[in-house]
Amino acid sequence: MVVKIRSLLLLSAFGAALGPTALAALPTVTVRVSSTAPANATHVIPDNFIGISYELSSFDTLWGTTPKTMPVPMQNYMHNLVARLSKPLRIRLGGNGMDGSTYMRSLNETVLEHIDPDAYFNDIPVHFGPVLFDVLNAMYEKVGPMQFMIGLSMRNGHDFTNIVELAQDATSMLGSRLDVMLLGNEPDLYAGHGERDAYEIEDYIPELGTAIEALTEGGALTKGVPMVGGPTICCGWTLIDILNAGMDQYEYKYYTLQRYPNHACSGVNERNTNMTYYLTHANVGPYLTWNSEGQARAKELGVPVLMTEYNSVACGGSPISDMFVMSLWGVDVGLKAASLEYEAVYLHTRELGIQYNLFDPPAADRNLEAGWRTGSPYYAALFLAELTSPNGNIVIDLNINNSTTNANATAAGYALYSGADRTLEKFVFLNFNESDSQPFRIPANLTDRIEYRVLTAPSVRETKEIKWAGQTIGDLGNLQGDQETVSMFCQEGCVVDVPGPGAALVVLGGSVSLFSGNSTLVGSLSLGSESGAGRAAGLYTSWAGLVGVAAVSAVAAFWS
Repeated sequence: MVVKIRSLLLLSAFGAALGPTALAALPTVTVRVSSTAPANATHVIPDNFIGISYELSSFDTLWGTTPKTMPVPMQNYMHNLVARLSKPLRIRLGGNGMDGSTYMRSLNETVLEHIDPDAYFNDIPVHFGPVLFDVLNAMYEKVGPMQFMIGLSMRNGHDFTNIVELAQDATSMLGSRLDVMLLGNEPDLYAGHGERDAYEIEDYIPELGTAIEALTEGGALTKGVPMVGGPTICCGWTLIDILNAGMDQYEYKYYTLQRYPNHACSGVNERNTNMTYYLTHANVGPYLTWNSEGQARAKELGVPVLMTEYNSVACGGSPISDMFVMSLWGVDVGLKAASLEYEAVYLHTRELGIQYNLFDPPAADRNLEAGWRTGSPYYAALFLAELTSPNGNIVIDLNINNSTTNANATAAGYALYSGADRTLEKFVFLNFNESDSQPFRIPANLTDRIEYRVLTAPSVRETKEIKWAGQTIGDLGNLQGDQETVSMFCQEGCVVDVPGPGAALVVLGGSVSLFSGNSTLVGSLSLGSESGAGRAAGLYTSWAGLVGVAAVSAVAAFWS
């Protein structure tokens, strides 16, 4: 397959240039940044910072019922992310439904079966069996490296026989591909949801000990090798209170949190459809720091903190959850979380029809067909997958125009430093303005050249015409269109013009490159083998040919 890549070179007699749009209406923002990371910034996010979280009850419609019936679109959706990473893509299987489901070793012909047609849509229980691990392994073999996170229920605090069997099979069948097993999902809501009577932290801690002991005796855990995570709280408890109550005595690989800024559990209302909230960078920090004291304690203990589930509006989303605003918000949350020392974040997706989903088949029983819908949050995942470097990055919020506290600011930005030598590698600039482009001026003597890509749509309300680097996602999960990269000299400084609304990923000239090539794994339903190229075979935009170009005003388009 021939991959068509469009590279736009913009030069100026003064060494600076405007981006691909015309003069912007908004005042230019001058980026103030150090060429090396601040001394107090030590947290390095790994290259696989972004993960995808799945609700168990819908997994068969998304990944297939057996290894032989894995939908081509899902292979493409996952490979688009895998191809942009140097480390395994993080995959979580969990949610309320998994917490209420039962593992059955005898169910060996399909991934799962639904057991309650009248189940509450936010908590759908199923029976599931070992075929689940067959499908996970088969997808790994198809699309490339992934690491899996499996949920273990804590709802029955007196009998852990079932989760021991699940953990035993997950450990033996996934092997090194199993990253961690999460003990319980939102235990702080067990009492409120009627799962347990008057369930509090003092009830939870001793049950953790019993569960860990059972898992160890069953051979699913080995002392000295942390393989459990938790507490996966969302709402009622705090991490610091749980740690202080005794969770810190147990060997944990990760401490896990999940959070939605709003919910639609009681229906649509003014709050969960307030688009301005999601377009305000100042709201992202408070949303993510609700457990800052617990995170500080986790850092002392040397245990990474993950956001194992996030999206726009809990309980299925609201009418704004599939709009472009959530692509920008998803990127902003990811970067802000990185700057606040989260180890990784997972965008959550569910069954067909949920408004915040990353992707949907045309119907639950037509998942092997074309016609899949791509939700706006998937573009955030695509952006975040391309964001990080193999050596990891230190992420700093630049607080442009006091955007961390100024609710009226429409621009935000981040600097990304190398996790290896702490030198400046990249910028991300966000423009939340609904119509006007926003110029960002990069100062002189910071780099000799830059290249950048843009995430954009005609409006923050757009649901379909969303583009990352000039490409959109087709109905097979395939990238369509020419991949567009803007390149310019920047020794004397330069200006990156970010359309409104939009976001730009800017790479400084040096040792890192943007992914380039075709990450579509299977180009049509008739193809049964790879037709695209992954990172190893991908094409990277070359700076060869820039040398010797006269410093005169010019715009050149290159096609390969």
